[in-house]
Amino acid sequence: MQIVEKAPAKINLGLDTLFEHPNGDKEWDMVMTSVDLADYVMLESLHTNRIEVVTDSGFLPNDRRNLAFQAVSVLKRYCHVDRGVRIKIRKAIPVAAGLGGGSSDAAAVLRGLNRMWNLHLDLATLARLGLQVDSDVPYCVYSQTAHVTGKGDVVTPLPKLPPMWIILAKPKVSVSTPNILRQVNYERIDQHPNIEALLAGIQQQDFAEIFANMGNVLEPITAKRYPEILQIKRQLLTFGADAAQMSGTGPTVFGVCRKQSRAQRVYNSLKGFCREVYLVRPVNLNEY
Repeated sequence: MQIVEKAPAKINLGLDTLFEHPNGDKEWDMVMTSVDLADYVMLESLHTNRIEVVTDSGFLPNDRRNLAFQAVSVLKRYCHVDRGVRIKIRKAIPVAAGLGGGSSDAAAVLRGLNRMWNLHLDLATLARLGLQVDSDVPYCVYSQTAHVTGKGDVVTPLPKLPPMWIILAKPKVSVSTPNILRQVNYERIDQHPNIEALLAGIQQQDFAEIFANMGNVLEPITAKRYPEILQIKRQLLTFGADAAQMSGTGPTVFGVCRKQSRAQRVYNSLKGFCREVYLVRPVNLNEY
């Protein structure tokens, strides 16, 4: 039996962290959406209880270091399942880019095995299990515009974003999320994004409010080490993006445009400066 799941990339329209829990986990306040750049995750039943991971990317491990592998282990343990699976991942999302590719692959595994093994778990349960893998997995289980709080486990769906186009640009660097998060100093955060105003803008479908209140509290930390991030951000704005910022822990920067024609011009202009550029749109997983 074979199951195929899409694993869309995510971006952070708003990303804030309020404090650190005693165990080191961050308390998050984020607004996230998914875009139509996606990996494909194929699941095949095995006659043994082994977990096998096969990927077309030379940058990903194929053992328990892979988040998709970990997702299987968590699900098998929770449901007392003694079955094996081969996971084939066809990558389209850049690796270590701040776009949640690994977390989305893990979420796709949870959704797919839930179907393949007839577990009948709801998305809330899958999201709770996903938190054991990574803090982005609960959101990726849903993969729709949402307000994400707590340790990443509280996912509150939001209305669809108004129609817009997004240009993703990844500089030639890869970022370690743990390394960036270890550098967060709460006493030295100069400015927190206005998440409440961003949420209001989405509720009201107000482009100006959305664009004006985007923000990522981690951007100055990553950009200090990788100045290419601010260079790409400036280029996006110069070429005509309505707003631009870093996604996640970086290094990918995205620009947003209300009109497709302008987004296409920004995309074409940026391709001369950055090798990995994508023109995408926001998407909800259950709609494509």
